[in-house]
Amino acid sequence: MRAFVFDNYKQPIHQANVPEPIVGAHDVLVNVAAAGLNQLDEKVREGEFKAILPYRTPLILGHDLAGTVIRTGARVQGFQPGDQVYARPRDHRIGTFAERIAVDQADLAPAPTTISLGEAASMPLVALTAWQALVEKGHVQARQKVLIHAGAGGVGTIAIQLAKHLGAHVATTVSAGNAEFVTGLGADTVIDYRSQDFETELTGYDFVLDSLGGENLAKSLQVLKPGGKTVGIYGVPDPAFAKELGLNPLVRLAIAGLSRKTRAQAQKLGVSYEFLFMRASGNQLRQITQLVDRGAIRPVVGATFPFDQTPQALASLAHGGVRGKTVVTVP
Repeated sequence: MRAFVFDNYKQPIHQANVPEPIVGAHDVLVNVAAAGLNQLDEKVREGEFKAILPYRTPLILGHDLAGTVIRTGARVQGFQPGDQVYARPRDHRIGTFAERIAVDQADLAPAPTTISLGEAASMPLVALTAWQALVEKGHVQARQKVLIHAGAGGVGTIAIQLAKHLGAHVATTVSAGNAEFVTGLGADTVIDYRSQDFETELTGYDFVLDSLGGENLAKSLQVLKPGGKTVGIYGVPDPAFAKELGLNPLVRLAIAGLSRKTRAQAQKLGVSYEFLFMRASGNQLRQITQLVDRGAIRPVVGATFPFDQTPQALASLAHGGVRGKTVVTVP
């Protein structure tokens, strides 16, 4: 079958003929209709996560998919041929830039019925990230104040809608040209990051979702009220993350050192910081499907490419400027 792979880290992806997926007893073979693109794809290709995700090359890239079930493994329950599904396959089983993929049933969920498969393919990774940040780690409640950075991006567009669904007052940072767009998603307060300093404009926040890291993370801690929490999805991992992944002691020690300054700042301010590296979850996707079909969350697809142009689509992520997600469609 056709797929897009890279042969060694830092090399570009290219089309190749690869073996058909092996379908295990708990696996579902899916005919891929569309695949979402994420910055994570580029970071994996560049080797940024080799210490925690040591993939063997050549590797098929791709972390999001929507498509139709072809067949199921002997122990699969709840899926059958013809079902329309979507997923973020678990780490070490990625590879959605392909015509077909075998996905563990635990990572899979029925696709929303009110949107196209192309739109569904844009959602799994970013929607799971938003869910795990706001619901699992943030425990966001009604009437709390939530700041979502980069509100026009893939994670931001979903996180704004989810936070609003949870009843929070939502602030976000975007360029001035995206102010009306994110207001339409539910943002109550919009900060133009080019002309305003969010850390002086905002105060007393319960939760911040930081997708930028660095100085932005340090400033995010300052807008929290005592007891508030910042969850970072880009930047310094924390010791809890290293322990959760079962990393070796040397890597865990290095990660503790990298995050020491941030954790010390948080402690001094009376707030907390946690790092999130999202995980696959079919159960959470089922809850997200319900929100989509009820109209509480809508996907945002800013660019679509044909499957043959997957390398160009991936390269386009570096240029930015796309609202929401970029998707490739498989004929």
